[in-house]
Amino acid sequence: MNAQVLADEEEGVPHPRKNSDLRGHDQAEKVLLDAFNSGRLAHAWLLCGPKGIGKATLAYRFARFLLAKGGGASADNGLFGGELPKDDLSSLDVSIDDPVYNRVAAGAHADLKAIERQFDEKKGKYKTEIVVDDVRSIGSFMSLSAAEEGWRVVVIDSAEEMNRNAANAVLKVLEEPPAKAILLLVSHNPGRLLPTIRSRCRKLTLSALDEAVVTGMLSEHHPGISPDDAVALARLAEGSIGRALDLEEEGGLELYKDLIALLETLPHLDVAVLHALAGKLGRAGADTAFQTFADLLLGWLGRMILSVSRGDQGMSSVEAVLNNRLAAASSLASWLEVWDKINHLLARTDAINMDRRQMIITIFLALEKAAQG
Repeated sequence: MNAQVLADEEEGVPHPRKNSDLRGHDQAEKVLLDAFNSGRLAHAWLLCGPKGIGKATLAYRFARFLLAKGGGASADNGLFGGELPKDDLSSLDVSIDDPVYNRVAAGAHADLKAIERQFDEKKGKYKTEIVVDDVRSIGSFMSLSAAEEGWRVVVIDSAEEMNRNAANAVLKVLEEPPAKAILLLVSHNPGRLLPTIRSRCRKLTLSALDEAVVTGMLSEHHPGISPDDAVALARLAEGSIGRALDLEEEGGLELYKDLIALLETLPHLDVAVLHALAGKLGRAGADTAFQTFADLLLGWLGRMILSVSRGDQGMSSVEAVLNNRLAAASSLASWLEVWDKINHLLARTDAINMDRRQMIITIFLALEKAAQG
C-alpha cells in the first residue's frame, strides 16, 4: 500500500481518522470486506489487539469505505446482520482526494460519530474515562436516517475506557441495533468490557506488526534515526508502531539503557545509581519520563519471567544474558510475586499520590530481594 497521510501540523503523527497508512493487516481488511460483500454485515465489531498497531486506523478506514461506497443498499443489519445486495467491491481503499475522506479527516461527516475521552480544560489533560454523557447520543444518532442515504457509523476508541454507566448505555444500543448502522469498538483490552457487550459484537483480532514493518515506518517518520536505534525501538515496542513513535519522542532508548544498567548491578544494587535515577524520574515535570520508564520496566520484567518459565530470550544480547542470570537466581513464584507487587504499586501511584522517587526505590528494592533468592 502506498502511504497516504494527511499531515496534522499540531499532532505530528496523524489522528487515525486522517491516516490511510495502514500496514500489516491485510487479512483483517479482507475479513471486513468479505463480510460486507457477503450481504450479512454484523451490526457491531470489536477490533482487538495491542495498543498502537493500527486498530483505530482500520476502524476509520472501514468507516470511510461504508460512507463512500456502501450507500444505496436496502438492508436491515439487525443482531445477526441483514441482506445487503450490492455490487462486489474488492478493496476498502478510499482515495485521499475523495470528499468523504476529507470530511472524515476533518471530523465533519454527518453520518460518522467518534467517541473518545474528552479533554478536561480545567485540569489541562484528557479525562481518564469515557463517561455516559459522551455516549448518550449514540442511540438517537444511529436510529436516524443517514444524511447521505448510506450508513451511520460510530467509532468508540478505546471501548474499555468507558465507565460502567457509559458501557450500559452502549449495551442498550447493541440490544436493539438500528438498521443500516454499525458500531466499531476499538479495544486494547477487551477483557475489561462487559461480557454482554463482547457477546453482541463480532470480534476481529489484529496481531502485532512485524519488527521489519515497525522499523521501516520509524525510519519514514524520522529519517534521521540510525538503523540500530530504529531496530532497538521496534523491539522495545513489541510490534506497535504507535508505541515505537512514543518511545522515540520520550527518550525511551536512553531510559531503557538506564534501566538495564541498574538491573545489571543486581543482586546487590548500586545505591548511588538507584538514587540518581529515582531523583531524575521523581522530579517535577518528569511525569512522562516516569510513565515511560514504568512501561519499560514492566516490559522487561514480563520478558524476564518468560525466560524463567519457557526460556525466552530478551530483546538484546545484553538483556538476554541479564535475564538468564536473574532467572537462575530465584524461582518463578518469586518473580511472579514481584510482578504483582510492582503492578499494584504503579496502579496506585496517582490514586495515593505516592512520591515517585520513593516508588522507584521501593520497586528496585523488591527486585533486589527477589534476585538474592
